[in-house]
Amino acid sequence: MNRIKHNFLRPFFLFFLLTLWCGGNLFAQSVRGFVYGIRANGGREALPLATVYWMGGSQVAQTDDRGFFAIDRKTNASRFIIASFIGYQADTLEVVDPSKELIFTLKEQNELDAAIVTARQQGTLLSRTTSIRTEVITAAGLCKMACCNLAESFENSASVSVGYADAVTGARQIRLLGLSGIYVQMSDENRPSLRGLLTPFGLGFVPGQWLESIQIAKGPGSVVNGYEAITGQINMEYRKPTTEQPLFVNLFFAHSLRSEANIVSSLQLNPKWSTALFGHFSTDPKPHDGNHDGFLDEPLSFQYNFANRWLYVGDSGMQWRFGFKAIYETREAGQSEHLSLALPSIISCSTSMPLWKSNIKNKGINLYSKLGIPLKRPGTETSAVAPNVAFVFDYTHHTLDSYFGMADKSYNAVENSFFVNLMLQFGIGAEHRFNFGLSGHYDHIDGALSSSFFAPSGWLAYPLIRKENASGIYGEYTYNQEDKFLFVIGSRLDYNNVYGWLFTPRANIKYDFTENLIFRASGGKGYRTPNLIADNLGVLSTGRMIRFDPDLNMEQAWTYGLNLTGYFKLGQGEKSSLSFDYFRSDFKKQVLVDQERDLDYIWFYNLDGPSYTNTFQVDLMLEPIERFSILTTFRYTDARVYLAEQGTVERPLMSKYKGVLNLQYATRMNIWTFDVTAQLNGPSRLPLFAQSKGEYSPVYPMFFAQVTRKLRNVDIYVGGENLSNYRQPHPIIEAENPFSRDFNATVIWGPLMGIKLYAGLRFTLWK
Repeated sequence: MNRIKHNFLRPFFLFFLLTLWCGGNLFAQSVRGFVYGIRANGGREALPLATVYWMGGSQVAQTDDRGFFAIDRKTNASRFIIASFIGYQADTLEVVDPSKELIFTLKEQNELDAAIVTARQQGTLLSRTTSIRTEVITAAGLCKMACCNLAESFENSASVSVGYADAVTGARQIRLLGLSGIYVQMSDENRPSLRGLLTPFGLGFVPGQWLESIQIAKGPGSVVNGYEAITGQINMEYRKPTTEQPLFVNLFFAHSLRSEANIVSSLQLNPKWSTALFGHFSTDPKPHDGNHDGFLDEPLSFQYNFANRWLYVGDSGMQWRFGFKAIYETREAGQSEHLSLALPSIISCSTSMPLWKSNIKNKGINLYSKLGIPLKRPGTETSAVAPNVAFVFDYTHHTLDSYFGMADKSYNAVENSFFVNLMLQFGIGAEHRFNFGLSGHYDHIDGALSSSFFAPSGWLAYPLIRKENASGIYGEYTYNQEDKFLFVIGSRLDYNNVYGWLFTPRANIKYDFTENLIFRASGGKGYRTPNLIADNLGVLSTGRMIRFDPDLNMEQAWTYGLNLTGYFKLGQGEKSSLSFDYFRSDFKKQVLVDQERDLDYIWFYNLDGPSYTNTFQVDLMLEPIERFSILTTFRYTDARVYLAEQGTVERPLMSKYKGVLNLQYATRMNIWTFDVTAQLNGPSRLPLFAQSKGEYSPVYPMFFAQVTRKLRNVDIYVGGENLSNYRQPHPIIEAENPFSRDFNATVIWGPLMGIKLYAGLRFTLWK
């Protein structure tokens, strides 16, 4: 491990050599312009806070006080931009030359265009244009809740469930299609992220107010970024350097004393160079033990992040994006006699037994460079046909140091990961699009788990030092018939130094029966290398020993899905929608973590039978009256797995169903916004050793509310989470005997914290 640390500077030199040779990002191009309003008397005025968006797309921009806007364009975006404003007729312009400013002149109308109002207020929407079922949480949706980090950004989604991995560390985990978030490919603007050692706590390292939008794609997606996506992809889009916001500040304070500050500054230095600076600080300094079990409900924590993103746009259309992100976090958990992170560990005055303690430290840095070079000058061909080359480089260094129970029960690891992708894109006519490339990744995780976690009979330790690399070629073909019929088929062939050759086929179909009735189907294969301890860090918060079976597999699964979405007019809303989903994930190989096989051990072994999930979901979005929107969604999951000694059973701790109802009302010009969300969480099968009060956990509700007042440059908001103050009773088994074999903090099916009241503000300075 020391050798890795001594060689830590080598990747930095590689990074800067690559970025000096490279130059831009093929995928984005900024289009700018102004939006003016023409009143009935002929007068013209700039329209601040007008909405500008790509036809059929999810990216949205708003004008400043001068009516000015800037919006990024991706290569698959429409050539048409729409501008809208309450009380004016929407207008559409075609982008012929992206370097020229667009001028919108909207005419005043007597009746409000309800469709425009819906577009302005929608926090969550289903994409019309993508070939796979994609749910988009927009910037407006990210402001609906406190949204301190990525883990707290899915309250209004039934597709994604978020819960605690255990009752000690505060680690959050997501579930998609009835499976753990480790089977979801997380991506940072289409670069794989939050892998390896970042898995247990990575969701908390992404501040929600740094994000512009989140895209949740169900099922196997594109083969461009590798073979790892099994249940879907969650892509994060950050605030852009081209955004005309020199300063954005978000301050947050909860009654529990949790506090947070975010700052983003987007600066356009000249026509070619722009940059964005990101800062984040948060702390949870006050001990909480609401259920009086002697353990902190959440760890005491301290975190700060910093990021810097750059964009260079050349005269030839070449673009270069590069930057870095750094994270440092400490968290202290365990028995509640820990009063502060600043205080040393202490011994209880009432007993000679030591306290059960946990201390976790994360620190790391990510560097990236994205280059895009058009092979023909802009304007000579449409974006769907113009050939271009792109190169992506990504490097992550991360260190995780932790102990559980006693200082000698530790897990410490260092990870160095590289990802590279070289691709060629071109089209033939307007209907045929091709994407070919070479990509590869290298992961070196040097981990050490103390022998005290293993059976004393010769500790059957599975190697925790992993050096894995895989490289391969891929190809993807897209047939697009006037956006009515879209067919995408792709495959990749990789060679993995540990598991050999891997073949990954995937296909997606979208067909528009009518303009307002869309059908999708998808299917494909995915692979994943398990990170045994990092993926399951919560098992260290038990009194069990750990056993690894030899020759654990690389995980493999097929995922299939169908979606039917209809759009219709109801009341004031022309973009109301009703969507039905069905998805199935079927594992051929899987590594199981079984706590029911033997009460003395936690077993890691290969699947020897069926393992599958069937997920059904329905989503309904309405706007029955002006500026009042309704989102309701319901998901049902049948998840089963073959466990040794039991056979095929329901997957433990997987909620059978989840329902969400979100109501939002905004006054004219969004001066006041009222948002209420209710969740109904279904039962989960409890492990055998936790069924003293029944086989299933109870059904429970959760409620959230927020009120926002918009001023000139400031949004002030107050709200509450878990307003019914529901907590999982006795989340830690044998909390009074933390050093016994039966101590277990991993049986988590509900919330650990009670009601949380908060207030905050968002300040935006427009250029």
